[in-house]
Amino acid sequence: MKQQPNIVLIVADEMRGDCVGALGHPDVKTPYLDSLYLQGRASTNAYSSCPSCIPARANLHTGLGQRRTGRLGYQDRVPWDYERTMAGEMAKAGYYTQCVGKMHVHPLRNNLGYHNVDLHDGYLHQYRFPPVAYFEDQRVADDYFYWLKTQLGADADVTDTGLDCNSWVARPWIYEEKYHPTNWVTSRGLDFLRRRDPRQPFFLNLSYVRPHAPFDAPQAYFDMYKDKVLTKPKTGDWDDLDARRREGAHYSSATGPEDPELIRQQQVGYYACITHLDHQIGRFLVGLTEHRLMENTVIIFTADHGEMLSDHACVHKARPYQGSVHIPMVIKGPWGMDSVRPGLCEDLVELRDVMPTVLDIACAKSPDLDGQSMLRPIHRDLLHCEHEYGEKSFQMMLSKTDKYIWFSQTGVEQYFDLVKDQDETHNAILDADKQDRIRELRQALIETLKDSDEGYSDGRELIVGRPPQVLLRSVYPQS
Repeated sequence: MKQQPNIVLIVADEMRGDCVGALGHPDVKTPYLDSLYLQGRASTNAYSSCPSCIPARANLHTGLGQRRTGRLGYQDRVPWDYERTMAGEMAKAGYYTQCVGKMHVHPLRNNLGYHNVDLHDGYLHQYRFPPVAYFEDQRVADDYFYWLKTQLGADADVTDTGLDCNSWVARPWIYEEKYHPTNWVTSRGLDFLRRRDPRQPFFLNLSYVRPHAPFDAPQAYFDMYKDKVLTKPKTGDWDDLDARRREGAHYSSATGPEDPELIRQQQVGYYACITHLDHQIGRFLVGLTEHRLMENTVIIFTADHGEMLSDHACVHKARPYQGSVHIPMVIKGPWGMDSVRPGLCEDLVELRDVMPTVLDIACAKSPDLDGQSMLRPIHRDLLHCEHEYGEKSFQMMLSKTDKYIWFSQTGVEQYFDLVKDQDETHNAILDADKQDRIRELRQALIETLKDSDEGYSDGRELIVGRPPQVLLRSVYPQS
């Protein structure tokens, strides 16, 4: 009897959906991802409905939307106690489950259903600040940080480059490339292939921290971009340039720098991290081939959210715009796997769809999930997206062709026609020919938020100024 297919889920952190060469990006080079896109089914309408690390990963690992995970924004040190997880269900289906890299859960060593985790979360302030317990301190509990100190000494750290983990400042990695966290994830993934039980199918999650800041790829990758003329960030008639003038000198501002040369350096650093990641994915693909596993392995590549990268005078994530919410998503099956035929797929998909897809590949039963298997057509007309972000907290109704955005604390509205204006250059909220569609999407949001914990809607209209919740009190009563 043929063994169930192995599954490798590769997750990048903060990688934009447009930063793949095969999709026509004018600058970034991704030869190995291009190969996956050429041989697999690539989703052109893949999104992160709550675009920051923690809530996005909650959707990914549970197959639920953010209103059921209860996480609507970024907050560390909140226990992950979900009844069902992707890894847990795959273990029930007879798979050996392994994660290498970023989990970003709590407690820090919560395995979330995986049989084993080689952990590297990137720099997390909350797990370094005193008086964090010894066993929760990243420098001890994070496997990469612990390993780095055994290799380079007790003082070695990713901060040795002088870069902050959320900064737009960029500079090359200062140690040998083999010590970079991107290389470490690949090395540990390859070691898993060596030591796995070949009689048992496996579910392997390679979870990379890059291209999330710090933008610190090895020098060779900076050299690939340093002399290129790069496409300038996207601009629009609604950009808040005053905010960037006020905040743009700060090294980790949410607006990014105002200085054009610093913007260019940011782009170089980000693209360098992507190509470095791409080459390490290629290194792993070579390992799969050498172990003769390609013939029976499904590969899924995605990201938790994007990065604004100075588009519209914004950086980071947690925004409703394409740079932040649009993510890569591709599934490459073994040759002959009819359910994963190569080509572009325009279905509207979200991170919650990964878990049911993985379970479908494994022929495992899906529990009560919000997501749908991407092996079949997904008939989703609208996706509700949101993120708690102080005064910039947003609610959004998104389709394959347009989006309506409502900022819950100010009442400001935006509408973008993604067919005619994919770069979101014009806020069409007042355009006469868009009013019927805007009313339709506004009403959809009113109905979606009716009876919400926050009181954003009474079923007739949206209510401005209701306090946003990072954690839904109906899910986390003590929040």
